[in-house]
Amino acid sequence: MPSQEELKFLQSQTLERKVRLTQTRIIEWYQHYKGQVYMSFSGGKDSTVLLDLARRIYPDIEAVFVDTGLEYPEIREFVKNFENVTTIKPKMRFDEVIKKYGYPVISKRYSEAVHKLKSKTISETYRNYLLNGDERGSVGTLPEKFHYLNDAPFKISEQCCGVMKKRPFKKYHNETGKYPITGQMADESRNRGLVWMKNGCNAFNNKNPISNPMSFWTEQDVLHYIKLTNLPYCSVYGDLVPKAEFIGQMAMDGVATDLVMTKCQRTGCMFCMFGAHLEKEPNRFQMMKLTHPKQYDYCIREENGLGLGKVLDFIGVKY
Repeated sequence: MPSQEELKFLQSQTLERKVRLTQTRIIEWYQHYKGQVYMSFSGGKDSTVLLDLARRIYPDIEAVFVDTGLEYPEIREFVKNFENVTTIKPKMRFDEVIKKYGYPVISKRYSEAVHKLKSKTISETYRNYLLNGDERGSVGTLPEKFHYLNDAPFKISEQCCGVMKKRPFKKYHNETGKYPITGQMADESRNRGLVWMKNGCNAFNNKNPISNPMSFWTEQDVLHYIKLTNLPYCSVYGDLVPKAEFIGQMAMDGVATDLVMTKCQRTGCMFCMFGAHLEKEPNRFQMMKLTHPKQYDYCIREENGLGLGKVLDFIGVKY
């Protein structure tokens, strides 16, 4: 089983070596399933880099884009520039998901815990564990600082990702027999780091086999690859510039500098609130207000909208 030390070692490697390792993992996956694989393509910068790496080896490899209706308009247009892309859709809209299950807040793990705590079907023993841990001293699923979410005057749930993305991809696998390759990276979240340590890049033995050949990449690896290869990316990100230049500082000559996008830093689902409480201002919603006022108004307002305003007020995120 891979270790934390091994992950850190791989993350410390040069970009050139990471490219070779990633393409090796792609080849292993492709050959294992005799070409019955596909690229999970969101149109974001990570999956754009992964698709480029894969198609340098297998030019005809299929990409699959799940059109959730939550993507930035620029993302949906960008995806149209690529050949051999299959578009699939979920059965439910996001407004239907939050009405039935609840809003995604803080993180997937904590939203799931709150959803369970608000349920009337769990035992008092399990409820106590979710809040306080158990007699062995293990940490409870929901930290005390987020206990206030149990008093939220609205539903909270982690179900949106499963309904909007995982189910359509699962349906596609069942129909085609093809296995996914995704651009997930271990440094994106604690959970993804744990997943890598359990499975490595290619999870052949999972109940639902999946390949994450860029797991050991970092955000800076992705940005430097785009710059070095002059790879086209979606306009919603803005320009790719040195971070020192972006924040008005002088970069040191001869010293590698971090890169940054001048507009959106992430392009997942536009209305997702996972991690929003950790962002510096301007956060994703403040940026949306400036760049996509129509979508911003729809997501914030209560009447004929998604009602995210009341949720963001409750968790203390400015918008």
